[in-house]
Amino acid sequence: MQIRSSARSDVGRGRAHNEDFFIVAGEQGCFAVADGMGGHGNGDIASRLATETIQDVFGGQSKRGSRLADRLRRSIEEANRRVYEAASHNADLSGMGATAVAMAFAEGKGFLGSVGDSRAYLLRGGGLRQLTDDHTWVREQISAGRLSEAQARKHPFRSVVTRALGGDETIEVDMRELDPRAGDLYLLCSDGLNAVLSDDEIRDRLEPDQSLSTLCSRLIDAANARGGPDNITVVLVAIEDSVD
Repeated sequence: MQIRSSARSDVGRGRAHNEDFFIVAGEQGCFAVADGMGGHGNGDIASRLATETIQDVFGGQSKRGSRLADRLRRSIEEANRRVYEAASHNADLSGMGATAVAMAFAEGKGFLGSVGDSRAYLLRGGGLRQLTDDHTWVREQISAGRLSEAQARKHPFRSVVTRALGGDETIEVDMRELDPRAGDLYLLCSDGLNAVLSDDEIRDRLEPDQSLSTLCSRLIDAANARGGPDNITVVLVAIEDSVD
C-alpha cells in the first residue's frame, strides 16, 4: 500500500486569523485536522497543541511497537489532557479547546479517531461517505428525531459542539477501523468546509484526474465562494497499490 497526501488551510473570508492546524506526517502514516475554539488567541493555541501532541505521541509510540489503534487513541487522549492542563493552569487560556479528527495507516491497516465536529470522508467508487459522527447539539437533535437535516443546516445552534479536546480531564474518542483499498481517497476537514458545502458538492469537486493539491485548492475555493465564514482546512490522503 502506497500513500500520497496533500493539505491546505485557509483563513476564510469571515475570520481575521486561522485557528485550524493539520498534520501530514506521511513517514509516520499519521494525518489530522484540529479546529480551535475559545476566542482570539486561544483557539489556535489549543489546535496547535493538539496537533503537535498527536504527532509527537503517535510517533513516539511507534518505536515501541504498540498496536496502531491504541497508538492513535492514546495520542488523541494525550492531546486532550495537555489542552485541558494548559487551560486549567492559565487563566488567560480558560475555556479553550479544539475538535480533532485523525487517521493512521500501517501495514495495510488503517484507523480513524475523532472528537468534535471535524470530519472524515471516504471517496470510493465515485461515492462519498462520511466516516465520523458530529459531536454537536444539532446532531443529537437529528438522532432524536427533533430536527431534520435541512433544519439543522440553518439552525442557530448548529455550531454548538458537545465534545471537544480540553473540555474535561478525560475524553471519549470515537474510534473506527478502516479498510484501505487502492483507489480510495480520504478527506479530513474542519467544519469550515462542510458547513457551507453539501456532501454532494464536496464529492463533485474531487475529480480523480486532478492532483491532490489541485483538489485541495478546489475545495477551499468553493467554500470561500460561498462566503468562507470560517477557517477552512482540508487534508487528502490517496491510497495506491504498492510498486514492486
